[in-house]
Amino acid sequence: MFRNPALVWITEWGIWGSSENLHLYYKLRQSYGDLRLLHEAPGHLFLGHESEDLASFLQVAMLNGWGGYILTQFDYVNAFFSHDEYIDFFAAQSGLGLLEDIRNEFGTVEHPLKGV
Repeated sequence: MFRNPALVWITEWGIWGSSENLHLYYKLRQSYGDLRLLHEAPGHLFLGHESEDLASFLQVAMLNGWGGYILTQFDYVNAFFSHDEYIDFFAAQSGLGLLEDIRNEFGTVEHPLKGV
C-alpha cells in the first residue's frame, strides 16, 4: 500500500450548495486544529500514517459534490475527482506501471468528453 504523504486539494465547491455539509467538513478540519475556511486553505497534507484520515476527507468532499486532486509526494499516481461523479487517474512516466495496476483493478471507462 502506498504510504507516503499525499495532498488532497479541493478545487471545486459550492456547485450544489444545498447538498454540502460544511459543518461536517469544518469539524473534521478542527480535529487537526485547523480553523481556516475552505477558500483560505483548500488543501490538506496527509502523512503516510494518515491514510484513514485521507479517506475520510475524500469521502466528505465527494459527498459534498466537490472536485479536486489527490497528489502524491513522488508523483507516482495522482487522481482528479470531479463533482460530476468520476475519478480520473494520471501518472508521471515513473508511475505508469502503478497506473496499469489501477486499470486492472478498476477497469476503464471512456470519459464522456474525450474526443469531443
